[in-house]
Amino acid sequence: MFSGSIPALVTPFRDGVFDEKAFRRLVDWQIANGSAALVPCGTTGENSTMSNAEHHRVIEVCVEQAAGRVPVIAGCGSNDTMNAVLHMTFSKKCGAAAALLVAPYYNRPSQEGLLAHFSYLAEHVDLPIVLYNVPARTVTDIKPETVIELARRFPGKIIGIKDASGDLSRVTDHRMGIGADFCQLSGDDELALPFNAAGGVGCISVTANVAPRLCADFQAACAANDLQKARELNDRLYPLHYAMFEDASPGPVKYALSRVFADINEDLRLPLVRCNDAARKAVDAALVHAGVL
Repeated sequence: MFSGSIPALVTPFRDGVFDEKAFRRLVDWQIANGSAALVPCGTTGENSTMSNAEHHRVIEVCVEQAAGRVPVIAGCGSNDTMNAVLHMTFSKKCGAAAALLVAPYYNRPSQEGLLAHFSYLAEHVDLPIVLYNVPARTVTDIKPETVIELARRFPGKIIGIKDASGDLSRVTDHRMGIGADFCQLSGDDELALPFNAAGGVGCISVTANVAPRLCADFQAACAANDLQKARELNDRLYPLHYAMFEDASPGPVKYALSRVFADINEDLRLPLVRCNDAARKAVDAALVHAGVL
């Protein structure tokens, strides 16, 4: 259902308020530069510091501005199942193509709890679900057997996964347990090349915020099985992938965007603050290496 380079969009703020005008321009820029879909209100979008009203407005603006040119996968995850239902219901109503649902964080459910959580969401809201596994942030790990069982229970509803576990063997686990039609998207930019080689079809990317055309071209080369071109583009992007996490994300990516896209500033919501000098130097060097700056 989804493939290619899919940016996990930052949420621009100005004077503490969602900068809708800048966000609309960012959406247009992303589409013009080959992004295949858009993810508002993910981790990179600072969803955890937004009210529900703000969260929904960001999704609404993204869908409105994309205007059907590319699909929108709305960040709907929560550690409160009922709040995830609220996000999904709103996203369905405003025209999102799917919901991105992270494993519930902080309360650390068991695998049985994860099955119950995602099953409830699949049963109560008619919106395709892309699971999001990022144990480094949530502590909870959606095990392959849980992913496989969810896909078995809800064919055509649990349609894919953004995997940021760092375990490349899971691509094969999921493919063999579910089938090639299950949409596997890397959640780690630096692992996108081997992830795709194992059976992935794209990446929900932080780096694509800053270098959308390079990331789109890289994914296109992977899809065309042009390994030489994919390696060349990966080499250009590789330092940038790591620079995005030289300090707490999305500090570095907002700094990088402020260098290449005039409409975005570095404003973040507490407890995040602007990235440190070491991160800025790493970002600047990586932008030069990629040929973006």
